[in-house]
Amino acid sequence: MSDTIETRLARVERELAILRSKSTRDKSNWLSEITGSFKDDPHFDEIVRLGKEMRDAEQPENE
Repeated sequence: MSDTIETRLARVERELAILRSKSTRDKSNWLSEITGSFKDDPHFDEIVRLGKEMRDAEQPENE
């Protein structure tokens, strides 16, 4: 802990700037970042199938 307060503060400010730059990235296009990430995944296919099955079961039956 021989660093001066000024040195420590400068380090904290640099690290804070890095964190801020990471948190302010454009997150509006998040879907394109994950599109295709579950391709050919049998577990995901099963999840989709079960989700559809649940949605279909919640629909009122037509006469």
